[in-house]
Amino acid sequence: MLNRQRGMSMTGFIFLAMLLVLVSIFGMKLIPSYMQYAAINKVFAAIAADPDMQKAPARDIRASFNKRASIDDINVIKAEDIDVVSNGGKPVLTATYVVKIPVVANISLIIDFSCSSEPK
Repeated sequence: MLNRQRGMSMTGFIFLAMLLVLVSIFGMKLIPSYMQYAAINKVFAAIAADPDMQKAPARDIRASFNKRASIDDINVIKAEDIDVVSNGGKPVLTATYVVKIPVVANISLIIDFSCSSEPK
């Protein structure tokens, strides 16, 4: 009886290793952007739920965002980029922004984000 060898060839292993490296590089470059997005949504939800901000003018809401953004290290948007509208006496904060992530040489990823304090 002959035993058939099983396993991966060296070429297959190198191809798989390169694929894993590329996925890891994209993941490490994309994760910070999505963490900032989640932090912005969390801050928007906290401001919208804050009883002191229910009847506050937009200026005070933006000042509150500035304070919370400095604590959470949010630097992709500024308070001036936030649109504040009232929906039934409750403030609704929205912001849209674009993140450009350089990958290699002149290749970049561009991601459009849209944050809101309203539940989806």
